Amino acid sequence: MKLQRTVQIPKDLEPGVLYLSEEFEFTAHLCACGCGSKIRIPLGPTEWEFTDTKGGPTLFPSVGNWQQKCQSHYFITRGEIRWMAKWSPEEIAEGRRQEEARRQSYYDELYREQNLLKRVWNWLKGLFSS
Repeated sequence: MKLQRTVQIPKDLEPGVLYLSEEFEFTAHLCACGCGSKIRIPLGPTEWEFTDTKGGPTLFPSVGNWQQKCQSHYFITRGEIRWMAKWSPEEIAEGRRQEEARRQSYYDELYREQNLLKRVWNWLKGLFSS
């Protein structure tokens, strides 16, 4: 799979191309199985991680097209598609539960850090306003 950087994802996608919008932090590609489904993948600390390697683009974790009829499951690693086993409905539900738990943990930690910084800032302001 080759990489094409773009600001906006084109309406018509080419097979074998991973489109990357760094500005909007997401990627899109046609499903690797050939069914023609457009797969959009958000990037970020609670979503997928994108790496541009010498061999080609890499996304982590795997791409699970659970809402598509094909339900394809694969990794995109250094431009290559690595097929994974199809998941059962129970595995899909558990994967979604774990994904939501990771997101919640990330935002809980971010909130704690922001609250700590806010308390330190207010304490410092208090020192100098007296």
